[in-house]
Amino acid sequence: MRVKAIVLGAGMALVVGGEALAWGSSGHRVIGVAAMQALPAELPPFLHTPGAAVTVGEQSREPDRSRGAGKAHDSDRDPGHFVDANDAGQVAGVLPLDQLPATREDYETALRAAGRANSWGLGYLPYSIIEDWQQLAKDFAYWRADAAGARLSPDPAHRAWLDADRDRREAQILIDIGALSHFVGDGSMPLHATVHYDGWGPFPNPNGYTNDRVHSAWEGDYVRANVTLPAVRAAMSPFHDCACQIQMRVGAYLMEGVHQVVPFYELQKAGGFQPGVARGVDFTVARVAAGATELRDEIVLAWRASTDVKVGYKPELSIADIEAGKVDPYDSLYGVD
Repeated sequence: MRVKAIVLGAGMALVVGGEALAWGSSGHRVIGVAAMQALPAELPPFLHTPGAAVTVGEQSREPDRSRGAGKAHDSDRDPGHFVDANDAGQVAGVLPLDQLPATREDYETALRAAGRANSWGLGYLPYSIIEDWQQLAKDFAYWRADAAGARLSPDPAHRAWLDADRDRREAQILIDIGALSHFVGDGSMPLHATVHYDGWGPFPNPNGYTNDRVHSAWEGDYVRANVTLPAVRAAMSPFHDCACQIQMRVGAYLMEGVHQVVPFYELQKAGGFQPGVARGVDFTVARVAAGATELRDEIVLAWRASTDVKVGYKPELSIADIEAGKVDPYDSLYGVD
């Protein structure tokens, strides 16, 4: 099969609607599939099916496919795909990525207090990842409650409803992993965590890095032509648990991307993305694999965290009590209004 060669230069930038998309369809799809294929056995069986990997791969593209829905939709959501950090990994020169506040409100407040642009201008990618991870942990908690209730409830009608609710939750989990996959994938693309997002820009440039619009050509056509699922799987790192809060983990992950910005521009300057140059392919595969690795790890950590997440309403129930058969979760999950 012939491989299409993509050169990163002024003539090759493919900008869609004025916005660069972080990884194209190929990159986002392979991140979702690779992460799902690498999940450990402790995750529920429905996540290990070939169909689950395919679904997550396709859902990984959805936050980009939804663009153009309308002005209110796009103006609010587009900044969730990036964050403009400086070379030291600081947003607006005041907020280090590895010291993020707990909420986007706190983030916004800190930016305004420093007299800098808000998160709609500087991006809020860290919070897109954090919020979707928290949603996934909640999803897993409901799955645990449904599964245990369907097995242990003394009422056949309750068991039937809980069993059906588990099926609904499984479908929702794949959608929500897809959303998480997208934004984790955005974070592995170095140009989505830097002020140098499409050429070096109006900053001191003693090394003469390009100001060509190289962003879209790299993340899209170059990835499609040069990055494969087997190569990404082979480049993934072992599971790592930082034993830290999710905002600290996400901040450290995005800092890793910041550290790859200069190497990207060095490679581009040296012709590393020219046809037949292995260094550019290796660098790109490593970045896509970093996204797949982080997604796999965050899915595992959401699953483990779900044991401590309460579910239901009137009253909220602990997963431990449901799984021990101490309480039938039906009323709380079905809803007593």
